[in-house]
Amino acid sequence: MLSSIHLLQPHLLSLLRIVSSLVLFSYGTQKILLFPAAASVPPVGSLSWVAGLLELTLGFLVLIGFQTRIAAFVLSGLMAFAYFIGHASKSVFPAQNGGAAAILFCFVFLYLVAAGAGPFSVDNLLKRGRTTVAA
Repeated sequence: MLSSIHLLQPHLLSLLRIVSSLVLFSYGTQKILLFPAAASVPPVGSLSWVAGLLELTLGFLVLIGFQTRIAAFVLSGLMAFAYFIGHASKSVFPAQNGGAAAILFCFVFLYLVAAGAGPFSVDNLLKRGRTTVAA
C-alpha cells in the first residue's frame, strides 16, 4: 500500500500547487477584479492592492505551473509579510489573529520553491520539450 501511495506523490504535488494557488488567486480576483464582490475594495496603489495584484498574477503563474519556483518564492514572502503586517500584532495565536491562512500559504509556497511544480505544469511541458529537442 505504501509503495502505491508513493507513486501518487508527484501527482499530489501538482494537486497541492493547483488548489493552493487557485485559493490565493481568488483573493487577488476579489481585490483587483472585484469578483466575487467584496464589502470593501483596497484603493489602487495601496499595500493591500499591490498584494492583490501579486496574488492575481503570480497566483495564476503558480496555478498553471509556469516559472513556479520564482513565483512561489515571491508569494511565500508576500504571505510572510501579510502575516507579520496584518495579523501578528493582534495576538500570538494564529487562531485568534486571523493569520492561519497566511501562515499556511507561506509554507505551502515555500515548499513549492523546493519541490517544483509537479508533472501537471507548463514547467514540466517545457522541460520535456527541451529534452526531446536536445536528444
